[in-house]
Amino acid sequence: MSQVLDTPPLTKAAPPAEEDLSALAARHGLTVSGARPTLPEYVRGLWARRHFIGAFSTAKLTAQYSQAKLGQVWQVMTPLLNAAVYYFIFGVLLQTKRGVPDYIPFLVTGVFIWTFTQSSILAGTRAISGNLGLVRALHFPRAALPISFCLQQLQQLLFSMAALVVILLAFGVPPAVSWLLAIPALVLQFTFNAGVSMIMARVGAKTPDIAQLMPFVLRTWMYMSGVMWSLDHLLSSHNSLPSWVGTALQANPAAIYIDLMRFALIDSFHASQLPPHVWALATGWALLAGVGGFIYFWKAEETYGRG
Repeated sequence: MSQVLDTPPLTKAAPPAEEDLSALAARHGLTVSGARPTLPEYVRGLWARRHFIGAFSTAKLTAQYSQAKLGQVWQVMTPLLNAAVYYFIFGVLLQTKRGVPDYIPFLVTGVFIWTFTQSSILAGTRAISGNLGLVRALHFPRAALPISFCLQQLQQLLFSMAALVVILLAFGVPPAVSWLLAIPALVLQFTFNAGVSMIMARVGAKTPDIAQLMPFVLRTWMYMSGVMWSLDHLLSSHNSLPSWVGTALQANPAAIYIDLMRFALIDSFHASQLPPHVWALATGWALLAGVGGFIYFWKAEETYGRG
C-alpha cells in the first residue's frame, strides 16, 4: 500500500485588517467617494463655481416663460396682477387702505418684496429633490442649487423693481436719496432667503412631500407680514392684543424686509412706523438664516442624491 503523506489542511488567508486598508488608502491619497468636504473646502469649491451659479440662474430665468407669447414680460406682469387682486380684495372690499397714505405704492412694494421671499423658499424646497439627475450626474457643491434659485428670484425682482419705480413716480412719490437704502435691504433679504432656502432644500431632499405643504405655510406667513396692510396701524388700533403678539409681528423677518423697502422708497412711510432697532434685526435674521442655513445644508452634503 502506498504511504499517505500527512499534509496540513488548507486555510483561507485572513483578510487584511481594516486599519491596514485605511493606512494603505491614506498612503496613496485615496479618500471616501462622496465624502463631505471640510467647511473651508466647501466654501472654496462653491466660490470656484460662482460662474456656474450665475449662468444657471440666468438660464432658468430665461427658460421660465419661454413658452409664453409675451415671454419675459410675465416677470413683471405676474406680481402686478397679484397686486391688483390684493388691492381689490383688501384695499377696496376690506378697506385696509384706510389710514395708509400712498396705499398703491405701499401695496405693490409689499407684494414685490414678499414674492421674492416666497419664490426663493419654494424654489429652494425643490432644489435637490427636483434636480436629482443633475445632482447624481455631476460633482459640485450642492449648495450651488438653492443659491442659484435665490439668485434667479433676485434677478426677477430687479425686473419688477423697474415697474415699481414707474408706479412710484406715477403716484407722486418723488425720487430721494433714501432710495439707496434699498441696496443694503435687498442684500440682507437675499442672505436671509438663501439661508432659509438651503434649510428647506435639505428638508425637501429627505421629505419631498414638504413641497406640497409649503404653499399653505407661506400663505399664512404672508398674512402675518403686513403685505396688504400696515402692521403699525393694526397694532395701534387694536390695543387689546397681547403684547407678545405685537412683538412677534414686529420681529417677523419678512415684515422687517418689507417695511425697510417701504421706508427706503416711499416718503410717506416714516421711521416711526418701523420696529425698534430695525437694521439690527434685519442683519441678525440675515446672519442667523444665512450662516445657520449654510452649515445645516453642508452637514448633509454627502446624502444628497442617494437613496
